[in-house]
Amino acid sequence: MKTIVNQTFDQERALYGVDGVVLESCKFDGPADGESALKEGKNILAKGCYFNLRYPLWHDDGVVIQDSHMTELCRAALWYTRDISIQKSKLHGIKALRECENIHIDGCDVNSVEFGWFCKNVSIKDSTIAGEYFALKSANLKLDNVNFKGKYSFQYVTDSVIENCNLDTKDAFWHAKNVVVRNCTVKGEYLAWYAENLTFENCTIIGTQPLCYCKGLKLVNCKMVDCDLAFERSEVEADIHSHVVSIKNVTSGLVTVDSVGEVIVDEPFAQGTVIVRL
Repeated sequence: MKTIVNQTFDQERALYGVDGVVLESCKFDGPADGESALKEGKNILAKGCYFNLRYPLWHDDGVVIQDSHMTELCRAALWYTRDISIQKSKLHGIKALRECENIHIDGCDVNSVEFGWFCKNVSIKDSTIAGEYFALKSANLKLDNVNFKGKYSFQYVTDSVIENCNLDTKDAFWHAKNVVVRNCTVKGEYLAWYAENLTFENCTIIGTQPLCYCKGLKLVNCKMVDCDLAFERSEVEADIHSHVVSIKNVTSGLVTVDSVGEVIVDEPFAQGTVIVRL
């Protein structure tokens, strides 16, 4: 592995096609404003680096980023790249991760609109994430101890597990399929419409009109706060240990609650059962 220390790169494709390099305290910045510094590279380790130019890591294999900073100007930082590990770093550019696979993110601060689109095999833990449309159409996600804030997250996500997270989000999990959310707080409006085989375990769900038009929906030992018009046109099995403001036109299944303000049944298809615990 070649080691490069304390150097600045601003030329177009400055390290194009590099295979086996350690970058320590390097900067990708400068008046030439060059793009794609590390495109088509392999076996890249960046430690304490500063990325301030566009498209630095496209079509790469084997990338480790540690204690580094990707600024707001570092647009679309990692695309079409495999086998990525990002640790204790800041990812602050728009569209930071797309069409990538085998990704591990640990202890990072992510502020990136359209982050993580069309990715596969993504593990994120002990991190904060902000941005709209997080993880659109991605598969095999594993999140643990993540604080997320932003609208339209997890849409069309499949085959994923989300644990011990705080999700402050709107229109989340729309069209999601085969997803488990466990030990999480999920706050936001219009949660998980059109989802299929979505399970919430030991979660607190907050916000209006959640979980409508779902198939194979399960809630296990959950709480609901300020939830009205819940479960409309959904197939659901739900065990809720709290009050629910209102439940509307459950297509099929059983909803068990501690108490409910109103159960609305005004459509012939609504054959679901709502039971209040004694």
